[in-house]
Amino acid sequence: MLKKVPHTYVIVFGIILFASLLTWFIPPGKYVQQKVVRDGTEKTEMVFFYEHNLPDEFQPEKPSQPQTWQVFSALFNGFVKQSGIIIFILMIGGAFWIMNKTKAIDVGIFAFLRFTRMLESRNIMHRNVVDNIIIVLIMVMFSLFGAIFGMSEETIAFVIILIPLAISMGYDSLTGVSMVYLAAHLGFAGAILNPFTIGIAQGIAEIPLFSGLGYRIFCWVVINLVGIYFVLRYVGKIRKNPAKSIMYEDDLYWRNRDGAHNAQITYFTPRMAWVVFAMILAVLAAFSVLYPVTELRIGNSLVSIVIIPVLTVLFAILGVVSLRKSVHFFILLLLAYTILFLMVGVMGYGWYIMEIATLFFVMGIASGMAYNFTADTIAKQFLEGVKDILTAAIIVGLARGIIVILEDGGIVDSLLYGMSKAMVNFGDIASIGVMYVIQTLINIVIPSGSAKAAITMPIMAPFSDLIGISRQATVMAFQFGDGFTNMITPTSGVLIAVLGVAKIPYDKWVRWIWPLIVTVVILGFLLLIPTVTMKLSGF
Repeated sequence: MLKKVPHTYVIVFGIILFASLLTWFIPPGKYVQQKVVRDGTEKTEMVFFYEHNLPDEFQPEKPSQPQTWQVFSALFNGFVKQSGIIIFILMIGGAFWIMNKTKAIDVGIFAFLRFTRMLESRNIMHRNVVDNIIIVLIMVMFSLFGAIFGMSEETIAFVIILIPLAISMGYDSLTGVSMVYLAAHLGFAGAILNPFTIGIAQGIAEIPLFSGLGYRIFCWVVINLVGIYFVLRYVGKIRKNPAKSIMYEDDLYWRNRDGAHNAQITYFTPRMAWVVFAMILAVLAAFSVLYPVTELRIGNSLVSIVIIPVLTVLFAILGVVSLRKSVHFFILLLLAYTILFLMVGVMGYGWYIMEIATLFFVMGIASGMAYNFTADTIAKQFLEGVKDILTAAIIVGLARGIIVILEDGGIVDSLLYGMSKAMVNFGDIASIGVMYVIQTLINIVIPSGSAKAAITMPIMAPFSDLIGISRQATVMAFQFGDGFTNMITPTSGVLIAVLGVAKIPYDKWVRWIWPLIVTVVILGFLLLIPTVTMKLSGF
C-alpha cells in the first residue's frame, strides 16, 4: 500500500530544512570581482575566497553563519523577496474572477468548441486532428514567446485561460499547463533571441550578441518537436479514457467551473458597456498621440512600428461590432487587447510584473463595469478571486525561503566553486558535459536565468578559453542548464505559482513530467556535442 505523499507545503519546508543542514557542513565563501593582468592586458575576473580569507574591502557587514531558527524567519523573508510575484498572482486572480463572473470566457470557449465541432460534423477534419492542430499551434506560439523575449512569469496569467479550454475539449489541467507554461519553457530552454539569458550570457562572455543563431534555431526546433510529441502522446491517451489522467479527481474543481458552459447564457449589451468602450477608446487615442511609433525589441534588433494607433483604430471597429452582438464578446475583446498590450509593453517598453499586473487589474475592473456590475460587486468578486488563488501565492513565498537559507548561510558561491573545480583535466566532450551538469545543478539554487548568467559566465567564459572550448559552446551549456530544470525544480517561483493556480499538486506534476525532463536533459547534452566537435557558424 502506497504511503500518502506529503502536502506541497511540507515538501518545500523539508527542502528548507535540508538547505539549513548544508550550511553547517559547507564553509561560506564569496566570488568577488578583481582586476588581474593576463598577457599584459588588465581584465576583471571573478575570484573565489572563503569568507575567512576575504580581502578587507570585501568583508561582509553581516558574516554568514549556519542556519538554525532562521528556517522559520526564512519564510517571512521569502515572502518579502517574492512580494512582487505574490501580488502579481493575487491581482491576476482577482481580475480573472471578475471576468469569469461575466461568463465571457464561457461564451468564447463555447463559440470556439462549436466551430471545431462544425469542422468535425462537416467531415472537414476529424476531431482528433482539429484538437492536435489547436494544441500544436498554441504551444508553438508560447514557445516562440519564451525563445524570443523570455516569457516566464507571464505564463501565470495565461494558465487561467488555457486550463478551462483544455477541460472543455475533454482533457485535463496538465494539458492546459502544457500548452502555455511547458511550451514557453521549452522555448526558454531553446532560446533563440532571449535577452534575459542569451543576451546577458553572450554579453558577459564578450562574444557578438545573438551570434550562433542558426544552430540555436535548429536546437529550438528539435527540443520543441520532442516536447510537443510528449504532450500529444499524452493527450491521445486521455482522449480515449479521461479517467486515465492522474489529475482526473483533482480536476473536479475545473470541471465544476466548466459546467457553466452548458448553462443558458443571456446575450445582452447594457448601456454601461458603451460608456466603458468610449472611455477606453479615448485613452487609446491619447496614447496614440503620445506614442505614435513604438520600437519593439526583437533580440538585439529594434523594429519601429505604428502599433498603438493601428490597435486603436481596430479597437474602435471591433468594439462596435462586438457590442452590437453582446457584452460578452466585448469583454473577450478586452481580454485580447490585454494580451496584445502585454506583448507590446514587454517588447517595446520593458514592462515587467508590476505593469502586467496593473494591465490585468484594469481589464478586470473594465469587464465588471461593462457587465453593469456595481462597485461593491466588483470589489466582492475581486476578493473572491484573491481567496481562490491565495494558496498559489503562499507557496511562492515558501519556495523562496530555500534560496534565503542558502544565501544567508553564505554557501551559494561555495557550491558554485566546488562544482566548477570538477571541470579540470577533462576532454572537450566531457568538459562541455560537466559545464552542462554544473549549470543544471546551479539552476536548483539559482533559478533566475539572468542572475545565474551574471554569476557563472564571468567564471565559465575564461575557463573555457583555458581548456580550448569556444565561449559560444559555454553559453549553450548555460542556456540548456538554465532552461530544462526550471520545469521541475521546487525553487522556481514561476513553476510553483503555475501549479498553485492550476491546482496541480507538485508531486503529481513531477510524476507526470519526469520522463520528458530526463529526455530533454539527455537531448541537451547530445545537442552540445556538435558545438565542440564540428565547425558551426558562430562557434
